[in-house]
Amino acid sequence: MLAKLTSKNQLTLPKAVLSSCQGAEYFDVVEDNGRIVLTPVRLNRADAVRAKLADLGITEKDVTAAVAWSRKTARKAG
Repeated sequence: MLAKLTSKNQLTLPKAVLSSCQGAEYFDVVEDNGRIVLTPVRLNRADAVRAKLADLGITEKDVTAAVAWSRKTARKAG
């Protein structure tokens, strides 16, 4: 089976290949001696949120401070 790389670096994978990966939206991608290996990954939403926060450089300390600020502000308004 062939998959063509588009000008936007996208691949459309054949249905026959994906039939064993039903429900997978994400794939771990590694290069192994000139081969591209895709492994289905089932992320839960909490993992996705943690990954996004890490990408943005937001730490647990930042989140704790934001929640404390929000609660303090809510008490003043209420």
